[in-house]
Amino acid sequence: MKGAATVHPDAPPLIWFCDRNVGYALAECSPVDLHGNPVLAVVGNDAAWSQIAREQVELLRDDVGTVLAHTRYDLVAAGFGATGLHVDDVAELPAALAKAKATDGPVLVDVRLGRSDFRKGSISM
Repeated sequence: MKGAATVHPDAPPLIWFCDRNVGYALAECSPVDLHGNPVLAVVGNDAAWSQIAREQVELLRDDVGTVLAHTRYDLVAAGFGATGLHVDDVAELPAALAKAKATDGPVLVDVRLGRSDFRKGSISM
């Protein structure tokens, strides 16, 4: 992230997460904040490992291990010292992104999504 900020000093590094992988990377908010990196992270949160569930449910008739709680990742990020913002409605997204861009230091925007069959037929197992 520091390398991206060095190459493009006028634009904060942008990270897109799904809720399935943000749980593994969220602890990085703490060292990012300690080093003053202005990172903007956006989490698409549908409370599921949807990419895995699509094939798993169809092939195995079971969603075990793919259903998540609607975790407020913005609150988790705030616990690590970053600024956390939450969006429940797509109409709120432009204002949240504008606020995130105007904030110094790392920001995580947690965007609640509905479930969909986007990319149905792709193999992800």
